[in-house]
Amino acid sequence: MTRQLLDRALVEEATKKSGLVWVRGAGEAAARAVWHAWADGAVCLVGDGSEQPLPGLADGGSAEVTVRSKDKGGLLVVWTAAVTELSAGSPEWDAAVAELKGKRLNAPDGEAMTDRWARECRVLLLRPTGATQPLPTGSLAAPPLPSPATTRNPVPAALPKLLARRGRRG
Repeated sequence: MTRQLLDRALVEEATKKSGLVWVRGAGEAAARAVWHAWADGAVCLVGDGSEQPLPGLADGGSAEVTVRSKDKGGLLVVWTAAVTELSAGSPEWDAAVAELKGKRLNAPDGEAMTDRWARECRVLLLRPTGATQPLPTGSLAAPPLPSPATTRNPVPAALPKLLARRGRRG
């Protein structure tokens, strides 16, 4: 087998099995964790609108995709992708959405989510270009990117007492 075939197999298997991938679009300083589905040789993403943000990902552009092991969290592969935005209602869009539907957990609108996606979101395909990148050395730790989905509230005053009481029972 040639190196290119081995790289392609690694990209596909690692990405299929990973629950999240980290994607960095053109002009973005940091990668973002996104949920996805693998279908027809590409990563399918739905985002923007009321779904996950997809900054720097534009039709015809490129992206860097980092895949980590689902069970151990170790870095497996970094690959380059060509970005394609799908038109709502096209056969390609329907196929991608069918794959994504099963991966979307806790949708606020249940089965109507595909109608919402057609109205307000973008569905993208990130197709491997065949180029894998050397794995970086050293720590890749970075502070989380700002997001309206995360909040930091003070610990409730009663929590330490409740935890201490619970520890005495055991």
